[in-house]
Amino acid sequence: MKTDKYLLKGVIIITINLITINAFAQKVDYISSLNQKNQWVDSVFRKMNRKQKIAQLFFVRAHTDKGQAYEDSVADVIHHEKVGGLVFFQGGPVRHADLINRYQKLVKVHLLISMDGEWGVGMRLDSTISYPYQMTLGAIQDNSLIYKMGQQVAYDFKRIGIQMNFAPVLDVNNNPNNPVINYRSFGDNKYNVAAKGIAYFKGMQDAGLLTTAKHFPGHGDTNVDSHLDLPLLPFTRQRLDSLEEYPFREAIKAGISGVMIAHMNIPGLDTAKNLPSTLSRPIVTGILKDSLGFKGLVASDAMEMKAVIKYFPNGEADVKAFLAGNDIIELSENSKRAVKLIRKAVRKHQVTKEEFEARVKKVLAAKYWVGLNNYQENSTDHLTEDLNRPAAKELVQQLSDAAVTLLKGDSSSLQLNYLHKTAIISVGVAQTTVFQQELVKSYPNNTTFFVGKNTSETELKALLENLKQYEQVFVSINDTRPRPASKLDYSDDVKLFISELAQRQYTVMSVFANAYTIAGLPGIEKSGALLACYQLTDELQRSAVKVITRQLKPTGRLPVSINEFFKTGTGISL
Repeated sequence: MKTDKYLLKGVIIITINLITINAFAQKVDYISSLNQKNQWVDSVFRKMNRKQKIAQLFFVRAHTDKGQAYEDSVADVIHHEKVGGLVFFQGGPVRHADLINRYQKLVKVHLLISMDGEWGVGMRLDSTISYPYQMTLGAIQDNSLIYKMGQQVAYDFKRIGIQMNFAPVLDVNNNPNNPVINYRSFGDNKYNVAAKGIAYFKGMQDAGLLTTAKHFPGHGDTNVDSHLDLPLLPFTRQRLDSLEEYPFREAIKAGISGVMIAHMNIPGLDTAKNLPSTLSRPIVTGILKDSLGFKGLVASDAMEMKAVIKYFPNGEADVKAFLAGNDIIELSENSKRAVKLIRKAVRKHQVTKEEFEARVKKVLAAKYWVGLNNYQENSTDHLTEDLNRPAAKELVQQLSDAAVTLLKGDSSSLQLNYLHKTAIISVGVAQTTVFQQELVKSYPNNTTFFVGKNTSETELKALLENLKQYEQVFVSINDTRPRPASKLDYSDDVKLFISELAQRQYTVMSVFANAYTIAGLPGIEKSGALLACYQLTDELQRSAVKVITRQLKPTGRLPVSINEFFKTGTGISL
């Protein structure tokens, strides 16, 4: 009886949320709302002094995995500085919701809560669902699935008490060695990136969540991580306008509510030496706001990153970011110092009164749009169960099914003979994989094997000899790292083993890793069949097995160019 009550409550919660999603679909979008006179915004603005108005532009860091002292220190900043918002990072969903409820009680003008959720709340929170990475989504041909994902992500954010997602990534990843964007991008085709990004943010915004396209004007073609140093983008204005800026331009036309600025030195757009784009008025105001006509929220990337503070320490970066035209200054090293310095700049009329007022009101209007003018505390009852609801899990599987890409092979070279003596090998792991568990159901005459990332040459040679007695071999190549890099962390001996195995007849390879890793496995193109599966998840492993056993027709298309054999758009439909 107790279970029935809980199920009923879960249905009620989800039904209410779906009603909310539908209501938001009828509500005026955030950008359009900026053209309407807003009495609440005007009233709140009039009651603030200059210091409080400036503080509304600052978003500070928050965690629930750093202990009570850290949480109290953030509470102290909120209480005394009256900042405009928070950016939540690692922790758990219930702890996050509880802490958000606590923090919101500390201010009269409620905080705009944000988080990086490129693949959903699972990007930051434990005990929650992660949707596929954007590169995986880039392979999907049905963008309506990505729109649905956006709606589900919005549900999760709002359920916890978060109103703004710093996503999607609209960088065109045309550099395989990019250490910071890479799998976070929809791919290297600007049209695909734009289409996927628009589907994703529209799903979120239609469900009442503020979104942020990043990292303008484009962080895809660099091999430097801006967390560690200032990347240089040495391209002409014409190249940047036609390629990097394209997805952002299309997103602006489609009504994106926010844009985040990248920390990049771009001489083609601003010749000032070592100046990050975040601090450049010609880029932030001149190009994004004036030339592209963006009227929404402009957010800086994290101001604590080395790309900024290396050349502009001691609060100088915060002032420059403000003067450049950023509406939200995210993660200042010292927000109290920054507000004081910006207050001085405003007093000296380094920005017009009209521009300053418009930017503060833009943040307040965002708070009004998400309902913070009538704030209600979030319930944590059954929160974890609600965030792991069946509908969301089902959508993750649907997205995975739609992403799997057949790079080489046909029905006969893929499925092989279920009666033959079969070897099922998982590389890069030490225990049975979902791929193996699912595949043995269809190939009863099987033996499973494991190859570690650094298995010795002697063991590999012995295994190759042993495999000669098998009539067919299925291989899964797995990247177990939290973030799938462009190159596998396998030894050269293991990579050679994969190459030699691929050359044998009746070998099927499935790569559960970053698509770019295929370029680092020379000879794998000789496999009888080859599947690109993009990342190591249970759902994608099930999808691959469904393709192999003909339960699913592969429809994915490669979102990036790997090498001369496999270019962007490659994908075989059976």
